[in-house]
Amino acid sequence: MTQTPSLSALTSEYSAHNYAPLPVVVAEAAGAWVTDVGGHRYLDMLAGYSALNFGHRHPRLVAAAMRQLGRVTLVSRAFDHDQFGPFCAELAGLCGMEMVLPMNTGVEAVETAIKVARKWGYDVRGVPRDEALIVVFGDNFHGRTTTVVSFSSDPDAREGFGPYTPGFVSVPYGDLAALASAFHELGARIVAVLIEPIQGEAGVVVPPPGFLAGVRALCTSAGALMIADEIQSGLGRAGTTFACAAEGVVPDAYLLGKALGGGIVPVSAMVSARSVLGVLRPGQHGSTFGGNPLACAVAREVIAMLATGEYQARSASLGAAFHERLASLPSSAVSGVSGRGLWAGVTFRTRSGRAVCEQLATLGVLAKETHGSTIRLAPPLVITEDDLAWGLDRFEQAALDSQSP
Repeated sequence: MTQTPSLSALTSEYSAHNYAPLPVVVAEAAGAWVTDVGGHRYLDMLAGYSALNFGHRHPRLVAAAMRQLGRVTLVSRAFDHDQFGPFCAELAGLCGMEMVLPMNTGVEAVETAIKVARKWGYDVRGVPRDEALIVVFGDNFHGRTTTVVSFSSDPDAREGFGPYTPGFVSVPYGDLAALASAFHELGARIVAVLIEPIQGEAGVVVPPPGFLAGVRALCTSAGALMIADEIQSGLGRAGTTFACAAEGVVPDAYLLGKALGGGIVPVSAMVSARSVLGVLRPGQHGSTFGGNPLACAVAREVIAMLATGEYQARSASLGAAFHERLASLPSSAVSGVSGRGLWAGVTFRTRSGRAVCEQLATLGVLAKETHGSTIRLAPPLVITEDDLAWGLDRFEQAALDSQSP
């Protein structure tokens, strides 16, 4: 691992310390591999928290971006452009929905959903003004804006940022009885349930079997919206286009981001029915860059790539071998493995996740810890079998070095 004191010193001095990056300074990347400023190569097994599902600089996505760069990149939503309508239609088709509201970052899609759900509750459901409630789940991660951290249970994300936005009720993830109790107690004030089908930041936590279907049934019975935050779990990461599909569940809205921009440009969206997104009127919500021509052109290529099913199938097939290999790690070192498709959380018994990730970097593998001793692995869906095996060999080496004495 090459040390780059001058570049790292610039980051430390002039950048706010809201991240603690590993001591790797990337200069180039292609596919599943990155190269640092010293010429050392690393296998990327984080993939930008699923933003790089198609790897770095995928030729189809770069070509789509280059074509659009030569035409027009931004007009704002003050005008229409020739990529916007097709993007919305194609994304709605991929999702089996009717209408799209494009934004930029994932948390903007979440903020959009909060606003839309409240307005839908007032305009369609007849909830008294300012009394709408949205149910969320413990250990959630939906971003770090002021409103979103108001219902976070992560002290790092939450503490010191009050006063907090009201209007949210939290129940334990995976607990259908607790959700049913919330509906019983709060009744028609609940306008939506916001859920990650798999909790990424919490450690790639897969809910108990039947949980997503149960959430869907409770929302349907109560007349509330089920809003699925598939920003990390969606677009092939979990072996299907959407992680909700594992239980045959179709939510009332999908929140998408990360991989939708192909690792080139931020693109996010709320995708839902006309009866839901149709509550908005001009001036009530928007973004200067949301749905810009460059973003739409890249996202359209992403949608076309997903439409073949190739990447979902790769995630499912490689994911099976991926999880089989992770399940064989020694229990003396690893206390648990969770996840689905090419996505996993691995919890170590005695070492911090940071220490393991630092060792992995010296072995040529990039990964990132989440809370404490859990490491997230999310290799690009384009990774080859040989490269995946190579990366897992090094991960196994780190696990063996971590065995309890």
